Amino acid sequence: MEGDSVTLHTDTDIQGNDAVIEWMFGAENPDIVIAEINRAANINNVNNERFRDRVKMDSKTGSLTITNIRTTDSGIYKVEIFSTYSLDRTFSVTVCALLPVPVIIRNTSQCSSSSGSSSVSKCSLLCSVVNVSDVTLSWYKGNSLISNISVFNLSISLSLPLEVEYQDKNTYSCVINNNISNQTQHLNISQFCQQCAGTSVAARLALTLTYRRPMSYTPLTLKRPHPLLKPEVGK
Repeated sequence: MEGDSVTLHTDTDIQGNDAVIEWMFGAENPDIVIAEINRAANINNVNNERFRDRVKMDSKTGSLTITNIRTTDSGIYKVEIFSTYSLDRTFSVTVCALLPVPVIIRNTSQCSSSSGSSSVSKCSLLCSVVNVSDVTLSWYKGNSLISNISVFNLSISLSLPLEVEYQDKNTYSCVINNNISNQTQHLNISQFCQQCAGTSVAARLALTLTYRRPMSYTPLTLKRPHPLLKPEVGK
């Protein structure tokens, strides 16, 4: 797995002060020297820049340890040992990328309904992962597989849909896995699936407007003279 440490063991104890140990690497043909030990010349080197600070060779056994291994380190490794005897061994190494955690989103803001007299509103969801290869993406209901999709050799994005009822009490999870590991994202229906407006009686009542007729009134007429008005005299 990417980021791990890997040791390639020679399974031997190398004798002799004149022993020479050489490790080579290549994607298909190991023709690049990455590390060597020459006891007679007192040489213990990592020769390849891409492996510098990540490769260490055991001076007694010749075993090679690669730390913080990367997907680009996948390939063929070969060790050649020259001492009181000669030995060569070849190793095939495949490094799998660290799997991402799947992401669940609401697929659409619209509600779908099943046909028939008793329609049931459903929530449409989408589980996605990006830049993956040699993996399978799956939806589970409890421990039962609902659906899945796989990709091999290509680095692409994957998405897998799911429809659930708003009142569904079952547990759902989206899982990505390869031959080595897996990552799981659990579905919280109440978090991702909010009831659409208009699908419940409460929602319809909330949208009802109450209309009231405005109150009518009659202007008042003054029956007595205004105190500032003086009556006319002599008429």
